[in-house]
Amino acid sequence: MRRLIAHLLGDYVVQSDWMAQTKTKSSKSAAAHAASYAACFLTETRDPRALAVIGGTHYVIDHWRLARYVVWAKNQVAPAEFRYTLEGAQWHGYGPRPASDNWLTGWLLFIADNTMHLMINEWALNRWGQKE
Repeated sequence: MRRLIAHLLGDYVVQSDWMAQTKTKSSKSAAAHAASYAACFLTETRDPRALAVIGGTHYVIDHWRLARYVVWAKNQVAPAEFRYTLEGAQWHGYGPRPASDNWLTGWLLFIADNTMHLMINEWALNRWGQKE
């Protein structure tokens, strides 16, 4: 539970508007967000390897919007009318579906992004962090 709270604090409470709006365009804001995100895990570990993995992967996932590639890849096994090109995979991953379906696509992307972060955090903390 503490690990989930650290994730929520780092990704939503501590992240400033500047970080959220520019982290995909600016390495500086992406790095600031990743550093403040990793700092929220100091209650879980002081191991620099765990903190580096948590912060470093957070930087990569957010700066390059890697969750959209996960969403795009999983949609390639769907019927043709639900597939779209990688170029069409914007931040919300909207494909050729009606605009009324965009809320669902947005939520699935949001969940994929958070799942990626949580899985990596768990791995790093289990590998190098304090044991619960």
